[in-house]
Amino acid sequence: MKIDNYLYRFYYQWWKNLDKSIFLLITLLFAIGLFFSLVSTSLIASDRLNTNSYSFFFKHLIYIFIGIFIIFIFSSLNTDQLLKYSVILFFISLISLILVPIIGIEVKGSKRWIDLFFLPRFQPIELLKPFLIVILATILASNRITSLYFKYLLSIILISVISLLLIIQPDIGQTLLVVFSWVTLIFTSGINIFFLFGFSLLLLFFLTYMVIFVPKFDYIQGRIFSFFNRDIGSHNFQSDKAIESIISGGFFGKGIGEGTLKNRVPEAHTDYIISVISEEFGVVAIILILILFLVLIYIIFKKLNYEKSEKIKLILIGCISLILMQATIHIGVNIRLFPTTGMTLPFLSYGGSSIVSISILSGIILNLTKRKVNN
Repeated sequence: MKIDNYLYRFYYQWWKNLDKSIFLLITLLFAIGLFFSLVSTSLIASDRLNTNSYSFFFKHLIYIFIGIFIIFIFSSLNTDQLLKYSVILFFISLISLILVPIIGIEVKGSKRWIDLFFLPRFQPIELLKPFLIVILATILASNRITSLYFKYLLSIILISVISLLLIIQPDIGQTLLVVFSWVTLIFTSGINIFFLFGFSLLLLFFLTYMVIFVPKFDYIQGRIFSFFNRDIGSHNFQSDKAIESIISGGFFGKGIGEGTLKNRVPEAHTDYIISVISEEFGVVAIILILILFLVLIYIIFKKLNYEKSEKIKLILIGCISLILMQATIHIGVNIRLFPTTGMTLPFLSYGGSSIVSISILSGIILNLTKRKVNN
């Protein structure tokens, strides 16, 4: 009986202090993703894999339940516990990223995944990204390190190590994503703009050299060249079919189940979910989804005005930038604004690693935006 009362009080306090508007938007985005997972994968499972037509949907549903549990755990911790456990989990996920070249699974020429008994084909960088934001913000807002340039040096070393591990896989898309998040954080922290500009040019030169002169990155070179010249290469098939689907869907779409992209393009339910949605439900549906993302980001930004801690501000800005940039890259690829990267859409795309990652981010955001209770 005492245990029941304790759990009730704990849940009550958690719910009372939670920012319900942010929680509602996160839940709504997850629900939309679950619905479109059912729409976009049922025919794939039945026609191609000769299995239960709802197998992908049930897997996605399980991932969502895991994600909700993760959100509850991270959002229910106090701030000190959250920061402490984030540091521990960062090093665990960093070790798993280091192990990828050794024990990782190679798929289509890239070694980005490891097998976990409870989460097969898990992508360690997805677990690392939320905790990387916390670590970078902790370094940049540290009171123990008095030299601002030493803070930048530590953050550069950290982001360079992670970028190198991603380049080895190779995964240029995730490399650009984490580097962009780092740039956002150090820009927000007040870095000299000329220093930032110079470092960005150096990084761009390094990536250009890798893509052009290192044989391992020939496929990236092919994607970039074929992106600018549609007549060469064979890397345009998926993006061409995606943009065709968006155009054919028009404003209001062909209707549920009437789309063809999910059967013509591999991994459409992950990398091209926006095109799948647009084809069947129209551009109007995409606009509504974008509005949900923008409202979520706006509400979180409003919370920054009431936050006094520099570290918490940086963590929230980093989380926002990560979600915003990943969504921008995904949509940009779907409308042929960027070369193909294989980037998922936060909350909506199918995939265990992606859902776990965005759930951790959501838990951190909910934790740092909940009403503060004075002990």
